Amino acid sequence: MRIAVPDFVSSTHIALIAAKELGLFRDEGHEIDIVHVPLMQGLESLRDGAVDFCAGAAHAPLMSFPDWRGVKLVAALMQGTHWMLVLRSGLAKRGEIEAVKGRRIATDRGPDLVFKYLLSQSGIDIQRDQVEIGPLATDGSNISFGVAAARALADGKVDGLWANALGCELATQLGAGSVVIDPRRGDGPIGSGNYSFAALATTQSNLERNPNRIEAGIRAIARAQAIIRQVPQRAAEAVRKVFPTTEAELIAQILARDADFYRPSIPASAIDGMNRFAMAAGLLSSPVSYDTVVATQFRHLWSE
Repeated sequence: MRIAVPDFVSSTHIALIAAKELGLFRDEGHEIDIVHVPLMQGLESLRDGAVDFCAGAAHAPLMSFPDWRGVKLVAALMQGTHWMLVLRSGLAKRGEIEAVKGRRIATDRGPDLVFKYLLSQSGIDIQRDQVEIGPLATDGSNISFGVAAARALADGKVDGLWANALGCELATQLGAGSVVIDPRRGDGPIGSGNYSFAALATTQSNLERNPNRIEAGIRAIARAQAIIRQVPQRAAEAVRKVFPTTEAELIAQILARDADFYRPSIPASAIDGMNRFAMAAGLLSSPVSYDTVVATQFRHLWSE
């Protein structure tokens, strides 16, 4: 089995990495290859059949599969909008999103759409309020965008970052910034916790050809998520050999704090919220049903 991920050294896809390192895919009868590639390349590989799954933001498949044609989500890797806004220390208190005005915020492709929508729902006009939003170049194949953004914040190259928990944790540990908005914990506009979430996607053709392989993959991931919730230090230890030392230590802290977010279920509220965002962002042309987005035949594997 091959799984494309856009961010390897990351708290977002930790369930995949832990499942591989703990031998859970092997227990289900499959060897696994996690392929670290840019988001659009991963989606293209999924569409072309070069990988079995593509991991990432739940709305990301819409960038290659218009209106969910030919693709479905099979499980959540993490619950809720999993990016946070960190601003340079002293710029703002928790919840003060207005502090982004006139600032440069580092964001990656895909998450940037969610951030822009969050700003608009908060009454902030990006042009009028002169919010500069843009990506950063990373300097290695396994460098997390969030980690690169945290270091850029520490170096004074940006005023803030919209990134996953790993990057935000590093920024705070470095003393470079503090969390201003965490949608999963109620910060930001109403409903912002359901703008997107981390998920695993596969194609409709793969669902038809390889249902047993997909089922095995979901079982392995759900088992890894259960380990994260119940014994987070075991998952943290499992990834130490593949993560740099600093990031591995931060992951252990994040898993202990955020363990309950690692669940495979995809609630209807998550799809409703994501689809409203996707329509506003121009990724979706009209409302679609839950069954259009989610491979519901595997819901029994989400039992927790």
